[in-house]
Amino acid sequence: MSKKPIMHKARKRFGQNFLHDPGVIRRIIRAISPRPSDCMVEIGPGLGAITEHLLEEAGELDAVELDRDLPPILRTKFFTYGDQFRIHEADAMKFDFTSLCRDDKPLRVVGNLPYNISTQLIFHLLSFAGQIQDMHFMLQKEVVDRMAAGPGENNYGRLSIMAQYRCQVESLFQVPPGAFNPAPKVDSAIIRLTPYTELPHPAKDIKQLEDLVRTAFGQRRKTLRNNLKGLITAEALEAQEIDPGLRPEKLSVADYVALSNYLTSST
Repeated sequence: MSKKPIMHKARKRFGQNFLHDPGVIRRIIRAISPRPSDCMVEIGPGLGAITEHLLEEAGELDAVELDRDLPPILRTKFFTYGDQFRIHEADAMKFDFTSLCRDDKPLRVVGNLPYNISTQLIFHLLSFAGQIQDMHFMLQKEVVDRMAAGPGENNYGRLSIMAQYRCQVESLFQVPPGAFNPAPKVDSAIIRLTPYTELPHPAKDIKQLEDLVRTAFGQRRKTLRNNLKGLITAEALEAQEIDPGLRPEKLSVADYVALSNYLTSST
C-alpha cells in the first residue's frame, strides 16, 4: 500500500508562502548559479523547492529553519545526501552565520524571506557581510525597490543606504503571487546583494553612521537642519558642503559617510 505524501500547511505566524512555480525556480537557480565548491546557505527552505536544485548543483547545503515541523520532512526528502545536507533548527534573526564558514570560503546565502521580518533579517545578515560572497533573496517587491533606490527617489531611505554601504545591490526580476502557495497579496522580487571586498566609502565608526542615518530619516518630511539639530549644526553641514535645507533622501551614501566621519573626528 502506497504511503500518503507528507502534507504541511503554510503557517501565517512564520510568514510562510511556499514557492511552487517550476519556471520561477529555474530562473532563480540560474541567477544564483551554484557550484560544487560553494558554501551554500539557505534560510527558510520550506518544503525544499529551491533546496532540491541547490543540492543538485552544489552537492551540499546548510539550511536554517525555524518551523520545527519542516526539518523531518526535509531530512526524509533529501536523505540520500546524508551529512552533506545539514539543517539548523534555529531563528535566522539570532543565528551566528560565521559558524557555517569552512575552509576560509565565503558563504553564498539564499532565501525566500518571510516578509514580516525581512528588513530586520537583512540588517542582521549585513553584520556578517565580511564572511559572505553574495546573497539572493525573494522579498516583497516594495522592499526590493527600497533597497535598490537611489538618492532623490521617494523610497530611498535607511535600508537603501545601509544595504548600499556594504553591498552592490541588484534588483533582478519580479515574481507574481501565483508562483506561491498560498499566494501572497503582494508582488515579490528577487534581489542580489554582493558585499564589497573593499568599501567604496568606509566609515570610521559604523555605529555612528547607523545612528546618523536613523536620526536623519526620523521624520522624512523634515529637513536635515531639523532632523539633525541635536547631532550637528546647520553651520557644520554647510562646512561639509551640504545644504541644511535638504530633505534626508537627497543625500548619497558617500554624503552620509562623510558626515559620519566628520562627527567621529570631532568627538
